[in-house]
Amino acid sequence: MFLKNAWYVAASDHEIGRQLHPCKVLGEDVVLYRKQNGAVAALEDACPHRKLPLSMGRLLDDDGVECGYHGLVFDCSGSCVKAPGMAKPAKQAVVHSYPVAERYGLVWIWMGDPDKADPDDILNVEHWGDPTWGVNRGDAMTVNCNYLYLTDNLLDPSHVSWVHQTSFGNSDIVGHPLQTQVDEDRVLVSRWMKNVEVAPFYAKFVKFSGNCDRKQHYEIRVPSHAVIKAIFTPAGTASDTEPFHPDVFLMDSYNFLTPVDESTTRYFWFQLRNFSPDDEEVSRQFARDVRHAFEEDRVVLEAVHAGMAKSPSRLNLPQDAGPLRFRQKIQALIDAERSGAPVPA
Repeated sequence: MFLKNAWYVAASDHEIGRQLHPCKVLGEDVVLYRKQNGAVAALEDACPHRKLPLSMGRLLDDDGVECGYHGLVFDCSGSCVKAPGMAKPAKQAVVHSYPVAERYGLVWIWMGDPDKADPDDILNVEHWGDPTWGVNRGDAMTVNCNYLYLTDNLLDPSHVSWVHQTSFGNSDIVGHPLQTQVDEDRVLVSRWMKNVEVAPFYAKFVKFSGNCDRKQHYEIRVPSHAVIKAIFTPAGTASDTEPFHPDVFLMDSYNFLTPVDESTTRYFWFQLRNFSPDDEEVSRQFARDVRHAFEEDRVVLEAVHAGMAKSPSRLNLPQDAGPLRFRQKIQALIDAERSGAPVPA
């Protein structure tokens, strides 16, 4: 039920050190750890002998992982290099090793064919490392719902007027039409709203007074990464491109959805902003307020998952166009991957 030949976020980089870190990605148990040289390794989290999780064992000084049941030792490639009582480990004594990479303070993992793993395919974050942009390093949470309910939510700008009334949304933007665009590796839903009130979250940071022109840009990229861009500019100065108004507020929010299994998703995020690059208090306020808003999403989406599991709905609204197009796209890619057919455009 998941696309395997893709990069997913497995952990924040600060979570991985010289200890065995278990996690589950796409229904597969994985153990992560940092080698002596600082690079991250990822192995199947199950000894092939009696399937005890390797994360219940011990990380050795030479970067081997020792099973906590009978002492089999596996190197970073997944090969068994020691089996007590045996002159040579059995050929079956091997665990799967996963390609990993580090970008943007995150540990990425490739769950599919290792020969197809290219770190250059990891999503590019515009403005990362730009000294004029501030960064909220973000956070993570576990959401007890299928990841596609999260992609639905992050392709639906309209929900903010109800779910986020004290943060991202307000009544001034209700009913503005949405535009949907489908590309090879993404679905984009967007809208401009002219001469509207600045929503509460953003009102703390915009440099101008009065109403604004506001752009909501919501996109999901394959396999399940959301790029949310916000533009707030004084009413009458709407523009998608430079030169912007001198007081324009720009925020890019990057959201990475990693399916744990069919009913659970690990949600990672961070934001970049075009102001206050070195202001730690602004970053703390961003982190606090964004977490609060995403907790509002979590409560709603967990209830949606439970409700849809109990009694599925066939009712769709106009704002469901983008989410439905992404579901069609990702299912076509999953079907092609399973069958070995050419990847659909």
